[in-house]
Amino acid sequence: MHFIESGAGTPLVLLHAFPVDARMWDPVRGRLDDQFRVIAPDQRGLGESALDGSSAPGLAEPSANRRAAEQPSIDRAAADILALLDRLELPRVVLGGCSMGGYVAMALVRAAPQRVAGLLLVDTKAVADNDEQRANRLKVADRAEREGTKGWLAESSLPNLLGRTTHEQRPEVVSGVREMIDAQPADGVAWAQRAMAGRPDSTATLRSYDGPALVVVGEEDALTPPENARELADALPGGELVTLPRVGHLSSVETPDAFSDAVRSWITRIA
Repeated sequence: MHFIESGAGTPLVLLHAFPVDARMWDPVRGRLDDQFRVIAPDQRGLGESALDGSSAPGLAEPSANRRAAEQPSIDRAAADILALLDRLELPRVVLGGCSMGGYVAMALVRAAPQRVAGLLLVDTKAVADNDEQRANRLKVADRAEREGTKGWLAESSLPNLLGRTTHEQRPEVVSGVREMIDAQPADGVAWAQRAMAGRPDSTATLRSYDGPALVVVGEEDALTPPENARELADALPGGELVTLPRVGHLSSVETPDAFSDAVRSWITRIA
């Protein structure tokens, strides 16, 4: 598994959204790594992580893991992160995830809550997909395998992925996210969509997590709107909620200063 690491101090692991990669955290890493050890992995099949979970297409894992890659699941993605924590000899971390990264973070809490010193959920949700959402994901997976991802995936994703203010006032953010989406491998996109389509409801997992938790949401998030975030915060016994104005689903990219300030303040209080 490929990952980007910088800084020192309390380890903060950040899991990216779909359909982008760990570079979505670049705008905030430089604002946080003076105080925290920030680790941002590319999830399986996306960015520079291969579909078998290795760090590059030529570095295959054992056949058992290759077989696992044929069965997409959020639990498998969470196991990848646990393996990375073991590799880095990190018994406990502050764990954050945006959108799909949030699903993976919740799966990791379900599997190994003792490894999570604090939980950061960003523009995500705990509930499983309904039938229509699941069918749409499977259609995207099939199309990615047939046609690749360049062009159409960004065109279909960007309207809801970024907030209205970003579309109107931050053209450089829109173009940067478009480039990230266009760069994603078709097989990784298909794997991620099928994994998300099959994920369980994680509400009970959140209710059982008694550690500190911060929920961050963009005020203009059309995919997982603020009322969704309130449900997450209410489900978490130690949950707090921060709503960031004038941003959408990728708040760390759209407003890195406000996002970093919220995360820094929270971790400083809980660490």
